[in-house]
Amino acid sequence: MDARGKPGHDAKGKWNPGQGMAEKVQFELVSPERLLISQPVDMVVVPGAEGDFGVLPGHSPLISTVRPGIIDVYEGNTVTDRVFVAGGFAEVTAERCTVLAEEAARLSDLNQGEIEAELKALRDELAAARDDAERIAFAGRIEIAEAKLAALQ
Repeated sequence: MDARGKPGHDAKGKWNPGQGMAEKVQFELVSPERLLISQPVDMVVVPGAEGDFGVLPGHSPLISTVRPGIIDVYEGNTVTDRVFVAGGFAEVTAERCTVLAEEAARLSDLNQGEIEAELKALRDELAAARDDAERIAFAGRIEIAEAKLAALQ
């Protein structure tokens, strides 16, 4: 901030994009059940519908759909938390990244055996589905279970 109070400018009034920006970005991850994470972080990488995107302090505003995948939370150059999300929406501002997830679980909480059993049951239910609506619902649940297994690899 310069002497006139202009953010993003140094004391001489010259543009300096690092000036006036927060050193951390506030990250919030919310699932239908609860608030999973609410903390300042150095960076968060979100699995957006069109590819992963990283959010640093001062990021341009955006809203994106989130595909099934892993959110990586960084402190410095180290990933400190990894969370599987089954989809949802992300809103990013210069100071904050909020992800509203359809389903979310820390990778450490996922159990490969349970997911494989769920996947088998879902495939059996898909084969027995009576109409297109059921087939679509089961196919979506299968996609999420497969994404969970891929996240554990």
